[in-house]
Amino acid sequence: MLSLRIAWRFLRSSPGQSALIACGIAVGIATQIFVGSIIISLQANLLDTTIGSAPHVTIQAIKESDPVRLTPKMEELVRSDPRVKPGTIAPVRSVPALFSNGTDSATLGLIGGNLDELDGIYKISDKTLSGTASLGNGEIMVGKEFAEKYGVSAGDSIALSLTGGQSGSFTVTGIFDLGSSQFNGRQAFVSGKVPQNVLGWANDEYQAINTQLIEPYDSKEVASSWSSRLPGVSVVEWQGQNASLLAGLVAQSASSYMIQGFVLVAVALGIASTLAIAAVQKTRQIGILKAMGLGDQAAGRIFLFQAAMLGVAGSVLGVLLSFAILALFSLSPAPFTISMEPTFVAISAAIGIIVALLSSIIPIRATSRLDPIEVIQNG
Repeated sequence: MLSLRIAWRFLRSSPGQSALIACGIAVGIATQIFVGSIIISLQANLLDTTIGSAPHVTIQAIKESDPVRLTPKMEELVRSDPRVKPGTIAPVRSVPALFSNGTDSATLGLIGGNLDELDGIYKISDKTLSGTASLGNGEIMVGKEFAEKYGVSAGDSIALSLTGGQSGSFTVTGIFDLGSSQFNGRQAFVSGKVPQNVLGWANDEYQAINTQLIEPYDSKEVASSWSSRLPGVSVVEWQGQNASLLAGLVAQSASSYMIQGFVLVAVALGIASTLAIAAVQKTRQIGILKAMGLGDQAAGRIFLFQAAMLGVAGSVLGVLLSFAILALFSLSPAPFTISMEPTFVAISAAIGIIVALLSSIIPIRATSRLDPIEVIQNG
């Protein structure tokens, strides 16, 4: 195609200028990918820290002190919902206990359940720092902060006073760290039989039915759906209980979009101004070509092809540069891992090309208004 060949010749005739435009696009795209990847990774890390080891949707009785029955209908509804992450359904019972070592005492919340089911939500086995993850009869797992504060180690025996005048001695099988100092210091895991015996509930009665979702942000929709199909119970979800966290995530996303938007505007203005200057520089050549029969559309396509080639080259360089920047950044002691999502990278590169194409509008319009006779007469 004639316009494409001419566009390539124009770019080759000013290699320094073409290289500067491509580098400008590359820096813009690299900045967009870098900033976007940091925000995405930071939010993923924050979500994992906050709700990665916590239920996303919980079914409980309307009155918190009452049990909720895990009926076959309820179990079928939860297990058949494709939005629920497989293996993350954990019926639990909870009771308070009083710990005392003779000199100090503290209230400890006992979460009782089956270890395999609890692992689906809390990932206790993966987050056990010492000892072994086990919740057999007379066994207990405590958090890191609790263990450090009261000098408890795996294998020790601790005495707990339970409600109703009951008491018991438990062997600490493991010490966990779920990433929350408050949870680690005030909660412990025991066999489901411990709170069941204290509460006197039936085998199908629980404090709550905890679940996690494949997509945590689906929690509102899931909770609303289950509420309409499970009358007589309360369905709560993590977004409704973490309004401040959501506000922070929204603010982070908004700031990221603003930064990326300003970067793209700067890139677009740079490309448009450079191509406009190139159009002025090539006025004589374009005028001669139009006098020889080159149409307005074909003349405009010259700069469209230039923008496309510069956009592709700049976007590819930008992707490579972003990989290099993130590789260097990963060498620093960052508190979280930064990962690049292929979809986000592809979208960023596509946006760079689109911005470059849109930037060719100004020189295309200038070229279409060019009168070849005036150009030749004025030299």
